Amino acid sequence: MNAIENILLNFSETRRRSIKLWKGIPDEFLTWKPDTKAFSMIEMIRHTLEGEHLFHTIIKNRGDLGNYKSPWVDLDLAYSDLKNELSFAKQYRKSFIKMIETLNEADLENIRIERKEVNQSKTLGDYLNRMVYHEAVHTGQMLGYLRTLGVKRPLIWD
Repeated sequence: MNAIENILLNFSETRRRSIKLWKGIPDEFLTWKPDTKAFSMIEMIRHTLEGEHLFHTIIKNRGDLGNYKSPWVDLDLAYSDLKNELSFAKQYRKSFIKMIETLNEADLENIRIERKEVNQSKTLGDYLNRMVYHEAVHTGQMLGYLRTLGVKRPLIWD
């Protein structure tokens, strides 16, 4: 397995486990949050899906967001359920995965993502790994939410 295949596997497995967790959240808890400043569970799901698109845009522009406008901004769809969130994000996920599939291993080291506004300069390989870590962190947060609520948590460690 080469580096690109490993990255694709990591994104695929992380998303599969996230969805497994998300599907295990009882509907009555989708709007629950531990405090007023935190994301609710459904907000965190959207944040994760939208964040992937934002990161993809950053990669396409090699770090410059320019006049980025999230497709989620004008979304008529209010936070409702997982099915709608995943359905809306599907086209963006597909585009992102296709971009990774076009890369070669040299791109992971030679392409740089320069984010001057946050004083960040990373190789593409490093940046992709940070992206998937973002989703994994939020998955862990939601596991903590469910534990706090005393809700049975899906077994994502299969």
